[in-house]
Amino acid sequence: MNKENKPEDFKRELGLLDGTMLVVGSMIGSGIFIVSADIARQVGSAAWLTLIWLLSGLITMIAAVSYGELSAMMPNAGGQYVYLKEAYNKLIAFLYGWSFFAVIQTGTIAAVGVGFSKFAAYLIPSLSDENILLDLGAFQLNAAQIVSIITIVFLTYLNSRGVKDSKTLQTVLTIIKILSLFGLIVFGFILAAKAEVWEVNWTDVWETKSYDLVTKQWTPITGTALLAGISAAMVGSLFSSDAWNGVTFIAAELKNPKRNVGLSLFLGTFIVTIIYVLTNLMYLAVIPIEEIATAKSDRVAVVASQYTFGDYGTVIIAVMIMISTFACNNGLIMAGSRVYYTMAKDGLFFKQAAQLNEKSVPGWALWAQCFWASALCLTGKYGDLLDFVIIIVLIFYILTIYGIFILRKKMPDAERPYKAFGYPFLPGLYIIIATAICISLLFTKFSTCGWGVLIMLTGIPVYYVTQRKVLKE
Repeated sequence: MNKENKPEDFKRELGLLDGTMLVVGSMIGSGIFIVSADIARQVGSAAWLTLIWLLSGLITMIAAVSYGELSAMMPNAGGQYVYLKEAYNKLIAFLYGWSFFAVIQTGTIAAVGVGFSKFAAYLIPSLSDENILLDLGAFQLNAAQIVSIITIVFLTYLNSRGVKDSKTLQTVLTIIKILSLFGLIVFGFILAAKAEVWEVNWTDVWETKSYDLVTKQWTPITGTALLAGISAAMVGSLFSSDAWNGVTFIAAELKNPKRNVGLSLFLGTFIVTIIYVLTNLMYLAVIPIEEIATAKSDRVAVVASQYTFGDYGTVIIAVMIMISTFACNNGLIMAGSRVYYTMAKDGLFFKQAAQLNEKSVPGWALWAQCFWASALCLTGKYGDLLDFVIIIVLIFYILTIYGIFILRKKMPDAERPYKAFGYPFLPGLYIIIATAICISLLFTKFSTCGWGVLIMLTGIPVYYVTQRKVLKE
């Protein structure tokens, strides 16, 4: 193998189906099964619940088709990191990579792994987080954490053996996931939908109200309270629609990347948006809005499945979510390591991460990601991490899409096999909407989002220290 390990050393073994399944599989985790409960509590109406999911899907699709231009221009490993470096500079790219490793990707992997273990406990109660294996006072180790770490280690090992096995697993599990969700939707409408539930849910549909879990009371909301509620509600739906950009990180392993990256982004986000909206319409046909808002542990899909399949509903949903989260983490683990590889090539990450192993994948980067994600599982703070990571994700999406405008001026003659759909209107619309959401989040959820921004900014001194060391060498 070439000792320099240039990007060309990656094997182009992934086709359009693989890319699309990576997008779908990485996006659909456990969010669609639980997030609707919090959205219902924040806005309190069927129309707003549906609109928030639809709006999140449309925002995501606009971002995805905008990324198509960048992915066609720069079909290399690293994706968004590379786009930011070319549009801005190494510092901005490093801040993205820093946030990506510290919180965004590893925190998501940890949370998805724990999501897998929580639903595995439905089938095997001894795997519950209530089963404490080690109690050291300030630190407790439970069975759910062990299960989540085992899944992360296993999927990392699988990915370290090359892309062939991991892509097959991703495609098979994602197809099972899509069919399972469509099965839940279809059977929900056929077996459990009730005209009276649907009619009640769609009565006074634009009347907004919030539900307090402590007082168990609904309170009408308007004006700034409504804006705050919509912003808080969209955190969950945007999280559930995130990770679509993972396919850009593995562009060096896709066949015909100038075509297939952009097409995978569009097809993947379109499929997921349709699934999410239909799933929520099924919820509204089966479950009264009050029950959606008060579902135990927010597990709305469990309630819907119990209405549809009776006592077997919980088991069916548990298996579905285990498949869903397993496939989701496989895609996240595969894609994330390529960013650290590219950063290391630029001298902005550990040198070892720039090496490809004998299977032509960044093995060291995969295991570094595995170690930190596993550590986050042990902290028990993965929920907090996910709560404030959304603002970092949105900030870098905004910067990346604005980068399209910059590169149109900076590199006017560059080959653009695909141009951003609806440019400049749709990319500009995304920037405005995403910026408004960020500002609203900073005002309404500063205690969590503020920490997210702080983590991102701590990368600035780290960058300059790193660069000094590189210059000395």
